[in-house]
Amino acid sequence: MSPNAVRQSVPEAAQLTTGGLAGDGPRRSPSPGLTLAAALLGFALITLDASVVNVALPAIGADLGGGMSGLQWVVDAYTLAFAALMLSTGAFADRIGSARAYALGTVVFVLASAACGFAPGLGVLIGARVVQGAAAAVVLPASLALVRQAYTDPARRARAVALWAAGGSAAVALGPVAGGALTTAWDWRGIFFINLPLGLAALGLTTRAPRSERRPAPLDLPGQLTAVVALAALAFAVIESGPVRLVAAAVALLSGSAFLLIESRAAHPVVPLGLFRTPTVAVAVAVGSAASVAFYGVIFVFSLYFQRVRGESALVAGLMFLPMTALIPATNVLSGKLANRYGPRRPMLLGQLLALAGLLLLLIPSTHTPPLLAAFLLIPLALGCGLAVPALTAAMMEALPQERAGLAAGVLNAARQVAGALSVAMSGALVAGDFIPGMRVGLVVAAVLFGVTAVATRRLR
Repeated sequence: MSPNAVRQSVPEAAQLTTGGLAGDGPRRSPSPGLTLAAALLGFALITLDASVVNVALPAIGADLGGGMSGLQWVVDAYTLAFAALMLSTGAFADRIGSARAYALGTVVFVLASAACGFAPGLGVLIGARVVQGAAAAVVLPASLALVRQAYTDPARRARAVALWAAGGSAAVALGPVAGGALTTAWDWRGIFFINLPLGLAALGLTTRAPRSERRPAPLDLPGQLTAVVALAALAFAVIESGPVRLVAAAVALLSGSAFLLIESRAAHPVVPLGLFRTPTVAVAVAVGSAASVAFYGVIFVFSLYFQRVRGESALVAGLMFLPMTALIPATNVLSGKLANRYGPRRPMLLGQLLALAGLLLLLIPSTHTPPLLAAFLLIPLALGCGLAVPALTAAMMEALPQERAGLAAGVLNAARQVAGALSVAMSGALVAGDFIPGMRVGLVVAAVLFGVTAVATRRLR
């Protein structure tokens, strides 16, 4: 990728997928390379924790019990906290400075990881995962802000942000493999204990980062609170059953309505509803959400499929995702090149159609399908999502003025995380009974979503 292409696509795309920038300071770091290493390590760590746990779920269930709903909460407790609080953590980092926010978030993340590793029961594990997700929501925007303030030259900054973004993509690719390897060689608790030395290393490197200026930043606390309640209640309504589901659905409806009312009247809303009046923004958020529904749902279900249906070990199950996830970083780069040359709409549409075809191919696996065949059937979905997501972020960048890019980024990232969490909730509910038919229903739902968003993308100008 040429330097010009990097300058045009990577920083903007990264900004649009991380919830904006926080705490940019005017001072240059005395050691930009070490600051970049700290930011990259922290970003990779929180990204890894979103996917590393999936392959370990059968081992967690065997050790702590809890059934399918408990396993769904182990994943969604992290993702929902991450998504909901991402709406406000950029402003929080502005208020205390990005370096302080990064250090605070990393410390809390490490402590929560230790609590996960020592958890005596499923309730403690889920609670610690909530704290992990909240800390991750602070680390993510602060880590990017550290990179931006460490490099004052635009070309060097572009290369640094490209490396930072590549670290997140690599963590996504390594997550299932690392989860399988740690669970097999050590125990499921190892996927959390490994965060301790890595988090401490990130903290040590942060000591070389420059101090960040504090900036006044408005916080929409009522909007943030109602968003958290609405998302948590919605997850309960999907995952749980019986009277709990009905009560949770009612709470989700009431708090969601309150959220929309608050956001329509707030001076500084966490989700400016006016953004969605721009068709490109609305479509980009919808496509990003569809990609998360497909990707996170498939990772969750096929982690269980390889182990519970096909009887493979955690290590083999993790390796089965390698053909899929290893292609994502390269496909992201290709998407940026295509968007620079043809505009973002074409690779965005191509990615959706390829992902749709991939989801239909995944209807093939059954109780007797060789695991290696199922692994290679995962590849088209990965290629489609890898093409679509960078292109849709570029489309948002073109559709909005620069001063609103960071704000829209928080909305996009939160929407994608919420969609992924709800996908795990839906997928778990579907496969709790007859696994293969339930898995196929989930795949068809994701395929329909991509079909609808592809039509909407085709109609964009």
